[in-house]
Amino acid sequence: MTETTVIPVTGADPYDVIIGRGLLASLADQLGPRVAKVLIVHPPTLGAKANALRESLVDRYEVLLAEVPDAEDAKRVEVAAFCWQIMGQTDFTRTDAVVGLGGGATTDLAGFVAATWLRGVRLVQCPTSVAGMVDAAVGGTTGINTAEGKNLVGSFYAPAAVVVDLDTLDTLPRNEILAGFAEVVKCGFIGEPEILDIIEADVDRATDPTSDEFRRVVELSIGLKARVVSEDFKESGLREILNYGHTLGHAIEHAERYRWRHGAAISVGMVFAAELGRIAGSLSDEVVDRHRRILESLTLPVDYPLGRWKTLLATMQRDKKARAGMMRFIVLDEVGKTSVLAGPEEALLFAAYQEVGV
Repeated sequence: MTETTVIPVTGADPYDVIIGRGLLASLADQLGPRVAKVLIVHPPTLGAKANALRESLVDRYEVLLAEVPDAEDAKRVEVAAFCWQIMGQTDFTRTDAVVGLGGGATTDLAGFVAATWLRGVRLVQCPTSVAGMVDAAVGGTTGINTAEGKNLVGSFYAPAAVVVDLDTLDTLPRNEILAGFAEVVKCGFIGEPEILDIIEADVDRATDPTSDEFRRVVELSIGLKARVVSEDFKESGLREILNYGHTLGHAIEHAERYRWRHGAAISVGMVFAAELGRIAGSLSDEVVDRHRRILESLTLPVDYPLGRWKTLLATMQRDKKARAGMMRFIVLDEVGKTSVLAGPEEALLFAAYQEVGV
């Protein structure tokens, strides 16, 4: 499959998610003619790709590079300030552009930098990880972490385009691909059951970036998120379903000081959410077991130390989905049907956690 797929995100600030191979070579098409300067935000591991991208653009733009730390270490205010410093010293204007080249943490940071510089400059996201492609770079959520929790500072800011070049996955280590599949599985459970069927049929082909099955599950995941974001850009309702598994997952990331990969933490979070739905009486044992089977087939973790509960609970109480001091969890009633469990008693939460605690 070599053709290009375009998935539109509609709403007040519409844009396209463009999926295919060799797309970075035509990035200038997404930057447009008005842009004079381009800041490419990238992690150290993508230094060569960032340099190659700069070389492809220098005939049309003044191109600057901002190398930032890998993974969640990039999502700190000091790193954002480093990017702002570059922009200030080079007279970045409102008609210039930021390019996020990297995984989800890099695109979160790049988006935040673009959203806040001069109250908003053009942004093109180029995710290079599975989680970045299907989740972080799509939807216009940008942000950084603080000592108190993950993604507590940020803004909703729509990119001009999201360029999903599948060629960038060819050198990604297999464990990174599998970690990213937690977000793909999430999309399967909340609204695209075909994803689950594809993974269960042949997990190796589903996770092979060169296969048609891989592209299919990526496009299904992006399509789901695009539909949700089109209807609810600022997470006032429907968009909350995208947080399935993320309340506990983000708390685990915070407890581990972001040394766990996002997908590993979300995997445990989804099993917890499934157990919570089962104990609350909304979800069948079979669907809970299906969570474990699929996630374990991807070699993702499904448990976490029981003794960390109090720490996790305190972090969850500060979660961005909380309202008026009340914790809220996305749970499943069945595959493809979600609901909100608001203000559950701590005893109920702990009972669910005991099912993932070791």
